[in-house]
Amino acid sequence: MSELKPIFNALRRSKVGAILLLLQIAITTAIVSNSTFIIKEKIAYLDQPTGYSEQDIFSFEVMSFGKDTNFKYQAELDEATLRQIPGVVDAVMINSVPLSGGGYSTTFRLRPTGETSQEENASVFEGDEHLLNTFGVEILEGRNFHESEVMVTDNYDQYPNIALLTKAMADTLFPDGDALGKTIYRGDFPVKIIGITGMMKGPWLNAERKDRSVIVPFAKAEKRNLFMVRTEPGRRAEVTQQIEALMLKLDSKRVIENIEGLELVKDGFVASDKLTMRMLLVMIVVLTLITALGIFGLTMFNINKRTKQVGTRRALGARKSHIINYFLIESVMICIGGLVLGTVLAILLGQQLMHHYSIAKLPLLYVGFTAVGVLLISVCSVIGPAQRAANISPSVATRTI
Repeated sequence: MSELKPIFNALRRSKVGAILLLLQIAITTAIVSNSTFIIKEKIAYLDQPTGYSEQDIFSFEVMSFGKDTNFKYQAELDEATLRQIPGVVDAVMINSVPLSGGGYSTTFRLRPTGETSQEENASVFEGDEHLLNTFGVEILEGRNFHESEVMVTDNYDQYPNIALLTKAMADTLFPDGDALGKTIYRGDFPVKIIGITGMMKGPWLNAERKDRSVIVPFAKAEKRNLFMVRTEPGRRAEVTQQIEALMLKLDSKRVIENIEGLELVKDGFVASDKLTMRMLLVMIVVLTLITALGIFGLTMFNINKRTKQVGTRRALGARKSHIINYFLIESVMICIGGLVLGTVLAILLGQQLMHHYSIAKLPLLYVGFTAVGVLLISVCSVIGPAQRAANISPSVATRTI
């Protein structure tokens, strides 16, 4: 500790390099701590359970251009044919694919429009009684739709007055757990809850409503129809190879496109998040290397500039450990100053990210871990140059001008 004052005085005499390194450490601490937290949040987001057996499910679109096609009849025929393919567990015509980033959502209320009531936005899936089995989702309470309750039509003049709710949606509207049998409202239209399902993520994994879904027994047959199919484990590739030929055999006046596994659909939706995570990882590595090189370079510069001083101390009896400790303490002093400033910057940056990008509040634990990591890098980066300084021969150093 007796060396702190001379070290501080030495830094004051060559303060430009020390200040630049201090700022570099501060910026690295602020960016790395926030980036690490964002990466952790992205990993949790990407790895969240979806409720689906993604490897066994695929979707595809059918675009008809026949002028005399009976869309309602054709849709029912397509569904029935798909379910008969060897290896297929179930199939359904549906309005939107989960995890895809595209679909339909609306607000449901406990009272009709105009009356004060709790309301929640939810994804809406439209399909027949085979929808849940195709998704591989179980009924927790109540029952599934009956075939007679499903409306297969080409317009919205009539809409079902019953629905299934995911447990997350049911618990949000009815925290006491008594949703089954209750009535909710889509605008002024009453909808009776006949069943509660297990987890099934909606089309938007990054939305607040991601766990809140409503399933209605409705199938709108039109020129462009969307189908989903679940196969037995390991047989999806075998089934997908048959889809186009089989659908065209039923009606040649149409196009089959976008045959895609559910995990690939999800990958397409989260591609930007994966890219962001990779960019942040690269930035962390680059900043860490630059900081380490900066500490190494400043130490080497100070050693070269103080060769005569080091040699004089060695000639006066200073041990090698004293020389090493001198440069270690100098580096730690700069690092601590940078870490204090970096902690303040990290908190301010975290607040801005929270305000502008709806990112969760940065836990101080991440700043602490980053600070410890930067301090260790600082110590490791200076050990090599410090040992080199300690090995300077006193006789050579004292003759250096």
